Parts: sequence; structure tokens; C-alpha cells
Amino acid sequence: MAVLLPNLKSIKINTEMSKAKDKKEDIIEEQVEATTVEETVEVEALSTEDKLTQELGQEKDKFLRLFAEFENYKKRTSKERVELFKTAGKDVMVSMLPVLDDFERALLHIEDDKEAEELRKGVVLIYQKLLTTLSQKGLSAMEVKKGDVFDSEVHQAITQVPAPSKDLKGKIIDVVEKGYTLGETVIRFPKVVIGQ
Repeated sequence: MAVLLPNLKSIKINTEMSKAKDKKEDIIEEQVEATTVEETVEVEALSTEDKLTQELGQEKDKFLRLFAEFENYKKRTSKERVELFKTAGKDVMVSMLPVLDDFERALLHIEDDKEAEELRKGVVLIYQKLLTTLSQKGLSAMEVKKGDVFDSEVHQAITQVPAPSKDLKGKIIDVVEKGYTLGETVIRFPKVVIGQ
């Protein structure tokens, strides 16, 4: 019976080979770990860069919106300021309207009286001067004539009467009081009588 015993040399070689194999595997594992760590660092660096880029974009958007809002605010306040200057004397103008109405009524009555010609000339002169001064400040009379179509946005109806003809149904029959605008703002609507 012969027993084969492994040779010491071959055991030594096998042991050295397995050690070399283990070293290779360790080196490969270390390389794989190093590559994984590098990739993770790159991914984190990219994600940090992406985050910063995204934050920068959000801040730019906030800035642009805030800038646009401020520009709108400036435009609105300048427009309001101009409108305020145009209508600053609104209260004074509104209080002067009855005086204009009284002048017009006085002129109508003076025209009938032939003896008061000099008085009429003086009243007309004062009326014209007052009207010119107020128009320079932005006051203007609204043009409303008999026969115009009634518009509730522009006219104030005092009463409705039966229309003298079918043509005047829904139209202005008489103007009781003139309307006035100050700039583009209506400060008194014309008071009218409309036909039914």
C-alpha cells in the first residue's frame, strides 16, 4: 500500500499562490472601494453644484419679480400723483358749479330785459372771465343736446315724461342742469328728462 504524501514544496507553492491570490483580491477590493468613494464624491459635488445653480435661479427669479413689482408701484404712484394734481381743486370746482348755473340763469333773464343792456354786458364779461379761468384749471362742460340717446353711465335721469314723438322714446327731451368734467373725471353728471 502506497500512500502518497504531498510534497512539502508543492504545499509551500500552493500556500504562496493562495496568499498572492488573496493579495490580488484585496488590491482589487481596495480599488473598487476607492472608485466607489470617488464616484460618490463626484456625485455629491455635482449635486452640490446643481443645488447652488438651482438656488441661484430661484434668487434671480425672486429678484426679477421684486424688481417688476417695484416698477409697477412706481408707475402706479406717479399716475396717481398726476391724477391728484389734475383733480386737486375738485372740491373748489364742485362748489363753483352752482355759481356758474346762477350766471347762466341771470343771463337768460337779462336777455329778456332791453333796458338792462349795460348790465348784461357786464355780467357776460364776468361770466366769460370766470368760465375761462375754470377751463384753464381743467373744467369743461359735457356736451348734451336734446334728442341724444340716454346713457345711464353718462347722464342722470331726473324724470321720464311721455315722448312728444316716437323718435324721442328713450332719448333726452330736456337738459335741466349741465354736467361738468375735471380733466377726465366727471364731477357732475348732466341732469336730464327722458321720453317714455
